Amino acid sequence: MSGSGARTAAYGLVPADTTEEVRTRAAGVSKQVAVLPVGSFEQHGPFLPLATDTLVACAVAREIAEAYPVHLLPPVTVSCSHEHAAWPGTVSISSVTLHAVVSDIAASLRRSGVDALVVVNGHGGNYVLGNVVQESSARGERMALFPAAEDWEAALRRAGVVTSPLTDMHAGEIETSILLHTHPELLKPGYETSDFVADDRRHLLTLGMSGYTDSGVIGRPSLGSAEKGKELLASLVDSFGACFSLLAPEDSGTGPA
Repeated sequence: MSGSGARTAAYGLVPADTTEEVRTRAAGVSKQVAVLPVGSFEQHGPFLPLATDTLVACAVAREIAEAYPVHLLPPVTVSCSHEHAAWPGTVSISSVTLHAVVSDIAASLRRSGVDALVVVNGHGGNYVLGNVVQESSARGERMALFPAAEDWEAALRRAGVVTSPLTDMHAGEIETSILLHTHPELLKPGYETSDFVADDRRHLLTLGMSGYTDSGVIGRPSLGSAEKGKELLASLVDSFGACFSLLAPEDSGTGPA
């Protein structure tokens, strides 16, 4: 695909709602819930784009927004990718900055009448998002982090993903499958022959990814398929029902049948 075409696909991730559309949607629910995709901009081997985690988070959030009456926000596209610093193209912000950004977004939403925020995280290195949600909840603010590990486990079973979550750490079967389903034009050749396993990563925080992989891949992307990607997203949409019911119990009957 041409560079201009790939760029168009990426820009299509930004919600196109008008303020009146947001107002109309809010009128149909008793509690407004916003969904914020948080991704990253980091290496994903030689075949997946730097924006992979953002594309995944946006795919999950978009599917949620099609099934539930939520306010879809544009993504946070740069986050905590320090473990990938050895690869060209990777960009990071500090955990303190990410904490502040998400907290500020939540505060802004509350001022405009949005009752709750769901952070859809697409990058495993964004550990600080758990702290943001914990601290907000302790203050009595409505916030959740999605998907949980259990949501991913259910999705892997439903999609028939072969690789375990431990082995499928980065640019593997899961991410390749989701992009094959949602953005196949953005994949470069090579995922079929790039499998690499490094299950013992106990010093990852000290050594970074470069201490365990030369290619940037840890997982089995060769097992990815568009059908698996479709089923992964469908399962996560179903799992979101429990999260939505927790934040907006009065509106829990408005989700998927």
